[in-house]
Amino acid sequence: MTEKPDWTGRRLEVEVGPVAHGGHCVARYEGRVVFVRHALPGETVTVEVTEDNGGGFCRADAVEVREAAPGRVIPPCPLADAALGKDRCGGCDFQHADGETQRELKAAVITEQLQRIAGLDWPVRVQELPGGLLRWRTRARLAVDRKGNAGFRPSRSHRVIPVADCPITVEGAVKELADRRWRPGAELAVAADGEGELHVTAVDRKPQRRGRQQAVARQVAGSGVAHETVRGRRFDVGSQGFWQVHKAAPETFTEVVARFAATPPGGVAWDLYGGVGLFAADLAEQVGPTGSVLLVESSRSAVEDAVSNLRDQPQVAFRAGTVERVLEDDDLQAPDVVVLDPPRKGAGRQVVEAIAAREPARVVHVACDPAALARDVSLYAENGYRMVDLEAFDAFPMTHHVECVAVLEPAA
Repeated sequence: MTEKPDWTGRRLEVEVGPVAHGGHCVARYEGRVVFVRHALPGETVTVEVTEDNGGGFCRADAVEVREAAPGRVIPPCPLADAALGKDRCGGCDFQHADGETQRELKAAVITEQLQRIAGLDWPVRVQELPGGLLRWRTRARLAVDRKGNAGFRPSRSHRVIPVADCPITVEGAVKELADRRWRPGAELAVAADGEGELHVTAVDRKPQRRGRQQAVARQVAGSGVAHETVRGRRFDVGSQGFWQVHKAAPETFTEVVARFAATPPGGVAWDLYGGVGLFAADLAEQVGPTGSVLLVESSRSAVEDAVSNLRDQPQVAFRAGTVERVLEDDDLQAPDVVVLDPPRKGAGRQVVEAIAAREPARVVHVACDPAALARDVSLYAENGYRMVDLEAFDAFPMTHHVECVAVLEPAA
């Protein structure tokens, strides 16, 4: 059998096809699929192959645009410039597209994933969050190069590109880190909270015996406890704990989840993967003093924060543990409504089956990955639940990520 040549480093001229999940578009060249970053559907571009798997596909970056699509713009960040080639920052996927085009691309991905995986033909419109395309991100993680410079990594690479600023992060957040020198190999996490305090944590990698490394975290700036206010309620959350990164996302998502949940007074609600109590607070208001809310969260520190944040709502009970393990408890009170916000990989079969077995009247499912959402929707269908509503939000402008809130009810 003839060995196929390695295309890595080769430049090709291609016509760009549809957008695909993951921040790239699909093109074809000499019978092979080329996954192209930094291009738009309908364009003719010159690409440089960055990876060749030796089989039916390879990955490439657009380095020259021969025929541009109407939605193309000049990237606002210099590290997204096509001239940088493989040295472009990997944090953003769509700096070269205007906001409307970005949302159309994300809607197309959600629609395609639901159709292909879940068998649903569902029209999707991705809604814009307040604040525009820049300066929306309140949390970021950076790496440190061998010279002590803070920066981001290119796509699918461990290299570090030093930065002076990041235009999608809130003003001052990244510049604060870029102006300093750090221990080489360290990782930095920055969080700007709702009260204007900047929290910076550095994780240093210290060598140990036999080539092992020990991670040592130290608080460099801020208290390490972020203070946020959502719908009039204050939440305290560890600056390294989970919190929506878009400034407007907590307020928007809480309103949508509460509207979709509509738990009856005196009813029972579950808040799975409940974090520090963002959704549970509104669920507790809905069920009132005669109802109950069960918050389940695997992070013990998040549960501790949730207990403190919701101390004025005794109808909320807390369970620290994985959702899979907690739902094995047959003594749990059956819910009227289940709200869940699983990690990027989705809820999965075990959790979906456990929820459906309790026969809630409604499930409100929050998802940050269209493919994982489609897989879970398919699992719900296998267990007698159908999707009846969905709203999608551009909670991560300039990237391929998108947030969805789906509602499922018994198919019968």
